[in-house]
Amino acid sequence: MIIQIYEIQTPEEAEKCIQLGVRHLGSVLLSDGEWRNPVLKEVSRLCRDSNAKHSLIPLFQDPQLLYQAMDYYEPGLIHFCENLTDSLGKIQTLDGLLEYQSRFKEKYPQVPIIRSIPIPPKGSVQDFPTLEIARHMEPVTDLFLIDTWSEKEPVEGYIGITGKPVDFDLAGRLVEQSDIPVILAGGLSPENVCEAILEVIPAGVDSCTQTNAQDKNGKSQRFQKDFKKVDSFVREARRAEQALQARRAEMAAELEGLKADLQDREAALPAHSVRPHQIMIIEELEEKITDIENDMKRYNMALGT
Repeated sequence: MIIQIYEIQTPEEAEKCIQLGVRHLGSVLLSDGEWRNPVLKEVSRLCRDSNAKHSLIPLFQDPQLLYQAMDYYEPGLIHFCENLTDSLGKIQTLDGLLEYQSRFKEKYPQVPIIRSIPIPPKGSVQDFPTLEIARHMEPVTDLFLIDTWSEKEPVEGYIGITGKPVDFDLAGRLVEQSDIPVILAGGLSPENVCEAILEVIPAGVDSCTQTNAQDKNGKSQRFQKDFKKVDSFVREARRAEQALQARRAEMAAELEGLKADLQDREAALPAHSVRPHQIMIIEELEEKITDIENDMKRYNMALGT
């Protein structure tokens, strides 16, 4: 399972995260005027040398500057998190972003694209277009990252860093729909990440705000990590991963038993005069087998197999 920590802006923080078992580290290019940062370049180098993945979020959309930044940093992933709806949660025109990502994939086919997909907090917005947005963006995306939609973004024009959890039910439906891995973010902390993984069954989890250091008033401090929280976050995510592995083993055993039962019942069918209840039992077994096989796909993606 992917465990990703944002916002890592110094080699020292990157090294500590890697020591704690984090293998996906994210950094932010704050503006088009500050895209060249030798300290962040060292973060990318350190990740490559440690077999960790370094992801960059550019807070600008100039394609030529983006390409220069890619050549300068050589990150393992690029992460696009522009807002995809208006302030009422209505879907915006996605054609420009689809073209933007498509051109990026043509130029850097070796660099996976993460695309943030918005989901509001539970009960806050009705009929939010998450699944529709994802269907549009999936052909030009390698990984989705679920993050919390807000009527007013903390960083204008971009999804995330609200510190609030998403609607886990809608997140789970996105995981079920997607043919690409889905990373869950949005208010994840050491206290809730295990429960979130077991409910949503994502391919990974991401934390920023809830693993940041806090000031004396308890306010999260951007770009300052609390490594005790990071350590707890990793441990809780791994605990959930072990629980998923146990669940998958139980499903595999059940699936094997159902298939054996189906085979026996099909072999026992008479050549003539098959009774309706025999057909019904076989159809019910086939339906159960299909349901478990579909669930197994989610677990396999979550566990990286």
